[in-house]
Amino acid sequence: MSAISEKFDFLNASGEKLTGLLELPRSRPVAFAIFAHCFTCSKDLLAASRISKSLTDSQIAVLRFDFTGLGNSEGDFSNTNFSSNVEDILSAYAALKEQYQAPTILIGHSL
Repeated sequence: MSAISEKFDFLNASGEKLTGLLELPRSRPVAFAIFAHCFTCSKDLLAASRISKSLTDSQIAVLRFDFTGLGNSEGDFSNTNFSSNVEDILSAYAALKEQYQAPTILIGHSL
């Protein structure tokens, strides 16, 4: 069963738009997760896509997004660091909590 994918944009702590993809299972999710990919990758990383699909098959909704300055997100990547990436994750958490429910799973790939 395929997931429902929808665009999920939100603002980071600096007010820049981060572009995300929220993958929802066809039935009510049992949990929400955030996928934090590697430092220079994008939300479209093949590993992130495959892991997200497996999770949605298990009824877990997954948000993967482009960190500041990567992929389709606004900002300057050269001005980012580990701390700003953590802030981006916290912004993703807040946006998911506001629009759906608070995520209870954090998945990392390198980060």
